Amino acid sequence: MTSPDYPDTLLMIDGEWQPAADGNTMPVLNPATGQVIGHVACAGIADLERAVQAAHRGFGLWRAVPAIQRAATLRKAASLLRERAASIAHVLTTEQGKPLSESTMEVQSSADVIDWFADEGLRIYGRIVPPRNPAMQQFVTKEPVGPVAAFTPWNYPINQIVRKLSAALASGCSMLVKAPEETPASAAALLQAFVDAGVPAGAVGVVFGDPAQISDYLIAHPLIRKITFTGSTGVGKQLAAMAGQHMKRVSMELGGHAPVIVASDANVALAAHFMGPTKFHNAGQACVSPTRFLVHNSLRDAFEGAMVAYAKSLKPGDGLTEGTTLGPLANARRVAAMERVVEDAVRCGATLAAGGRRLDMQGNFFEPTVLTDVPLQADVFNNEPFGPVAAIRGFDDIEEAVAEANRLPYGLGAYAFTQSISHARRISQALEAGMVWINQPPTPFPEMPFGGVKDSGYGSEGGPEALEAYLVTKAVSIMSL
Repeated sequence: MTSPDYPDTLLMIDGEWQPAADGNTMPVLNPATGQVIGHVACAGIADLERAVQAAHRGFGLWRAVPAIQRAATLRKAASLLRERAASIAHVLTTEQGKPLSESTMEVQSSADVIDWFADEGLRIYGRIVPPRNPAMQQFVTKEPVGPVAAFTPWNYPINQIVRKLSAALASGCSMLVKAPEETPASAAALLQAFVDAGVPAGAVGVVFGDPAQISDYLIAHPLIRKITFTGSTGVGKQLAAMAGQHMKRVSMELGGHAPVIVASDANVALAAHFMGPTKFHNAGQACVSPTRFLVHNSLRDAFEGAMVAYAKSLKPGDGLTEGTTLGPLANARRVAAMERVVEDAVRCGATLAAGGRRLDMQGNFFEPTVLTDVPLQADVFNNEPFGPVAAIRGFDDIEEAVAEANRLPYGLGAYAFTQSISHARRISQALEAGMVWINQPPTPFPEMPFGGVKDSGYGSEGGPEALEAYLVTKAVSIMSL
């Protein structure tokens, strides 16, 4: 039985919503209830080919639009997204589970991202190069790379698309999005805003279906010129390898395992005030979620107590219910994964200070959990938990904490708390991460780079650097005859 408040989702091809050619669909579940709320169309090969051809035609139309008009279109899409924020957030919470306040924030912040890239697209400049021969003219231009295939996850189904889509469109590219089957309707609502704003048919499109089939087809297709992916490190490496076989440009925003260093001179209350909400935001299902808390032993008891108190203050429940502060995990597999993570940590010698079990209620709920005295060999200190589990251990020397923070192959986000400018400088320089936040929660503003190093990927989805991934540099030299 489907929900009357939740729309079935079709494929967006050539500016039109349409079913799959073979009529294939799959159910969409509400993670707070486990019930089927609707269905999403699943693209076959024939649908994918039509979508790629449409993206190719759309690229030809969109790249010819002057930058000032492209910017106006993007700003209109942002305005439409804000106007529809309440209804889109409701859909997002229904299919993804996060509290309605978090969904609303995601929609509104995504509109800000569109606005920023709209303006930044006006600043794509080339340059004149002084020639060595007075009869020559030399210049450099920046041109859109072409149709882009984007692969995005379910944890932030609007924000993860909008960063890629806004940068691509601002650069003059078209984009075909393979959006997540778990959260299709919110992704569709985002694309609809761009269509209604006047983006040409084919310049934006979205498909759903078998991830392996879609990635195999799109990455190898000669009309697709760039691949951008957000997701796990394992899948990212596979897609990057496939793209390399076809010499496709690639941007990868992959998994993280963010360390938090609480130095001996840190403001413990401030650290807990920021890290508690950050840890349990979106039920911990975030690539920059703080996961490894390294706390100076002189402050450890105070910090652990504050984190435990915050975890126990959270109210799990349906994200549409007023007062809910912790939504469900995305699916039953995530709940089972959290059980394994906690069991392993305790078996290795960690202390379970709060939570640690699935909740006895309908849906995919797991208690907000705090583990203390966590040994380094525990799985939670080596692999990203991607759930509402905070793992804490102590340290005595700041160099020890930095070494532990850098021990893993991940390098996306990192945090530190200190009142010493020398500690702040040392930590920010030494941490092997693409983003470092000191004495604050994460601030992934669109004007700042967003990306990682090492196994957390390469490329940026923020700042002027984000546009570079969608541009080709062309050197032109003209000799007067």
